[in-house]
Amino acid sequence: MKILFDHQTFTTQQYGGIPKYFCELTRFFSKCSEMSFEFSLRYSINENLTNQPELYQYWSNRSRLLSNHLLFSFQKKLNKNILYHLKINQKESIRLLKKGDFDIFHPTGYNPYFLEHLKKPYVLTVYDMIHEKFPEFYPDQDPTKHWKKKVIERADSIIAISQNTKHDIVQSYNIEPDNISVVYLGNPLEQALQNYNQRQFNKNPRLNTEYILFVGSRERYKNFQFFVSSIASLLQKHDDLHLYCAGGGQFTPTEKKQLINLDILSKVHYFSINDELMIDLYKNAQAFVFPTLYEGFGLPVLEAFSCGCPLIVSQTSSLSEIAGDAARYIDPHDENSIVAGVESLLNDNDYREELIRKGYARLKLFSWERTARETKKVYENIA
Repeated sequence: MKILFDHQTFTTQQYGGIPKYFCELTRFFSKCSEMSFEFSLRYSINENLTNQPELYQYWSNRSRLLSNHLLFSFQKKLNKNILYHLKINQKESIRLLKKGDFDIFHPTGYNPYFLEHLKKPYVLTVYDMIHEKFPEFYPDQDPTKHWKKKVIERADSIIAISQNTKHDIVQSYNIEPDNISVVYLGNPLEQALQNYNQRQFNKNPRLNTEYILFVGSRERYKNFQFFVSSIASLLQKHDDLHLYCAGGGQFTPTEKKQLINLDILSKVHYFSINDELMIDLYKNAQAFVFPTLYEGFGLPVLEAFSCGCPLIVSQTSSLSEIAGDAARYIDPHDENSIVAGVESLLNDNDYREELIRKGYARLKLFSWERTARETKKVYENIA
């Protein structure tokens, strides 16, 4: 059985959970004698993919330019001309779709460009229904919601990454539930932790202070601005307590203005991350706070569990489904609930240790091997 994965997520994202998901899937498929696969891809600056040279052989027509490491590094730093590379990769995808040398197509994004060229069944992974649940966060010209509807309604089989996402798909588009398989994801830091445990890293001196951790994008439904305003008095009250923001880009002018107005600019810090630093940030945090309004799954939950970091998380969407009893839950709309959640871990080491133990136990339910195995079953059902 041969699977064709297209270029979308690897063209448009330099990092992120979605390309990580497809890299982990294919890493396990590469070890399965019953499976073969191909990426319809010539060019990518996605670090999840380019940091795994063992996957280069599965690129359909890898640009010879990429064999020049210095040139590739230069292009990656520039991150320029994304529309040109999108055009090249989409043309390559269409070529392979027309060729038809595969059994099942698995697009990595929602762009429906492939529908008019595809004569084989396709499986679609739906990660969340944020555009449908929170349309106010997106401009009218954003095509994602329209694209999703089209590719969801025509998919031969759908993978939802949580029961909550499956429920939202059925509710939004009246899709037959039996056509949707729930396949959970694995821990993004799974491989990195194996290497981390074998080596000694020099601890960043900035990790010697007490801090709570915020991870990833801070835009829209991630609820960062309300969260910061909620804990401002807490940061002022505790002289040694800081807020560390990992990834998501440098603070915007609007964010800096808010921090200045709240008089906490010196207490809130941004970190540009890699896997090694991310592990250190989790391991040394007083708590990881995830005050998001909605998640289709919530990969940082598993990251925190795997690093022994106690979790404070919103009681919304899929998060209780993933975190179970291993988290302190908060109402992301309630300032008092957020403050009480943070203080409960700052003031009670026994509670912190209890959540850490439960997090390790909960993590055993999730692995990329299980994700790959259950995805393979979806393919087999429609092959």
